[in-house]
Amino acid sequence: MTLLPGPRFLNTVLLGGSTELKLHAAAAAGFAQVELWREDVEAASVDAVRDALARTGLHLTDVQVLLDFDGAPAATRAAKRHEARLLLDMAVAVGAGTVLVPACTAPDCQTHTVTADLRWLCRQASARGLRIAYEAMAWSHLHSTVPSAWQQIQAVDADNLDLVVDAFHLFAAGRGVDDLQGIPADRIALVQLSDVTAQPQPGAVKQQARHARCLPGSGIWPVAALVQQLARMGYTGPIGLEVFNDAMKARDPAEVANEAMAALDRVLGAPH
Repeated sequence: MTLLPGPRFLNTVLLGGSTELKLHAAAAAGFAQVELWREDVEAASVDAVRDALARTGLHLTDVQVLLDFDGAPAATRAAKRHEARLLLDMAVAVGAGTVLVPACTAPDCQTHTVTADLRWLCRQASARGLRIAYEAMAWSHLHSTVPSAWQQIQAVDADNLDLVVDAFHLFAAGRGVDDLQGIPADRIALVQLSDVTAQPQPGAVKQQARHARCLPGSGIWPVAALVQQLARMGYTGPIGLEVFNDAMKARDPAEVANEAMAALDRVLGAPH
């Protein structure tokens, strides 16, 4: 019996090959959803992506990613808002309901405008029938932890802004599952799982995040404890894998997708 009943997804960043090949591999492995990058759409076309989704029966967990949007300096704010509109429109075009937005990582982040920027983004998303999934990354400037990102979401007070829980950013920052305490399960948009074979060292976190994660259960982190905490909270939303791994990406995508599903099965079937 699985601890979490929500739909299982695979982030396409794990797989090599064309966009269509990635989608077919994910579906054949048994995933119900995928996290799709804008680069996936640009490498194919909106129509090709929609056709592949229709053929495979896959749904979209989200489209990503809008980087360094909140707190953008005045000199780049207009450009970032233009970029945001384009990504929101792309999400609508491919049939997604959610766009993923990490907390700003730029050193020149204007912290006093973050709330206003996110409120603007939520209004733009709402007008298109979209939700925003907000993610604390371990190297984000203002919000690098789950509790901090949740406080920001509460400050924005928009009903289409929810939280991303990413195992990498949680554990890489030396945090634990207690960070989820007090967060309503229905305000978690999605949960991304991954693992590492060695704890990221200061100065190398970003490099490891983008190139050397591993499948959950094959590393050193207490991913099963995170799953159990989510189960205790009553979380029923999407849960899946975001694993940046250069070696796996170079392999046959169908084989890798099958391994990914097997790893997810194991961690979601972990005993209490």
